[in-house]
Amino acid sequence: MIDFVPGTRVVVRYLLPTGQATDALGMLLGADERSLTVDGKRGVVTIDRTTIVAAKQVPPAPEPRRRGAD
Repeated sequence: MIDFVPGTRVVVRYLLPTGQATDALGMLLGADERSLTVDGKRGVVTIDRTTIVAAKQVPPAPEPRRRGAD
């Protein structure tokens, strides 16, 4: 079972209705016995636990690179 605390940055690989796998990378907003909710770059996604292939905690996103005058 996936036991992450809300506020943790995660990546979740799950299956779409077409059978194709996709990833959600972002902050875990919530989790219950049926689903996980992740706030990623493509918006908030609620993922049914039965469709999850893999999930893990990931480190914080890197700081944006600053462009300087060379």
